[in-house]
Amino acid sequence: MKTVTKTSTIPPLRVNNDIRAAAEAALREGETISAFMLEALQFNIQRRTLQQEFVARGLAARDEALQTGKYVSAEEMLSKLDKILARSRKATASK
Repeated sequence: MKTVTKTSTIPPLRVNNDIRAAAEAALREGETISAFMLEALQFNIQRRTLQQEFVARGLAARDEALQTGKYVSAEEMLSKLDKILARSRKATASK
């Protein structure tokens, strides 16, 4: 048996004419303002969720470092990241 999910609405959004015109200009063929707004809303929910998870991981890493006393210097970490970036660029260039 299929479950029917009810939907709800988001309050109307008041914008000035410039923003409305810019949004309309950004629409793809056949896309509506409502579809555009829904996609923007979904994207920003996902982005904020990822930001919150990133901050949580950073705080957990900080707490672990405080407990264990094991730290990595900024210079060491930047050096490791530079090596990863160089390998990635080399792999991309060889394709």
